[in-house]
Amino acid sequence: MKLLIWDFDGTLGYRDGGAWTASAFEVVQQVALQRVAPAGPVTYEALQSFMRAEFPWLKPEEPHLELDTADAWWAALAPVFERAYRGVGFAADEARHLASRVRSTYLATPERWRAFDDVVPVLETLADAGWSHAMLTNHVPELPDIVRWVGLTPYFTRIFNSAEIGYEKPHPCAFQTVMKAMGVPDTCWMIGDSYEADVVGAETVGIPAILVRQRHLMASRYAETLWDVPRIVSVTA
Repeated sequence: MKLLIWDFDGTLGYRDGGAWTASAFEVVQQVALQRVAPAGPVTYEALQSFMRAEFPWLKPEEPHLELDTADAWWAALAPVFERAYRGVGFAADEARHLASRVRSTYLATPERWRAFDDVVPVLETLADAGWSHAMLTNHVPELPDIVRWVGLTPYFTRIFNSAEIGYEKPHPCAFQTVMKAMGVPDTCWMIGDSYEADVVGAETVGIPAILVRQRHLMASRYAETLWDVPRIVSVTA
């Protein structure tokens, strides 16, 4: 078997307008609480400055096997959002209320999610060349619904999500989970837009990797678009 393991967010798809800060800011707009924040109207930039810590993927060395349901996973993120809202001036009870709405806001607009234009034709080209596709990504528990919405489900044999398996890339167990489930392929590559999570993570366990869309000086293989991937992997096909 020839296997390609793909990241999702930033590699295959994206949320139009942003993800976490955008969802948290939309909550503020929905409930019209800007006027009651003691520090004055809340801006996107101010909220963003408090949204850069303690997401699971920022501590990939710490497994979270105990967060084995969607409710548990989202509950673990609630303090992150509460602190962000407190940081821009909301009182504790208001921050808690706002944080409780982030999940529904993030998930309420699946039409915001898009697949990049090059994704489907490249996946089809590679499948025609004998490659199987799996997905390994750090994402929310509802990822399968998002992948289905953007029309990519039929192209993937399996989807492995950090919220489900309990390990965030670049933790070695994230990649080992995929290999254990998929068997030992004759050839395998990892493709993603994060140098640390996708490239370093994969190559640490012996899987060659291709960085896409986001350049990094340390990446030995880079594809500006996914159309470069078939050429790169063909040398081992």
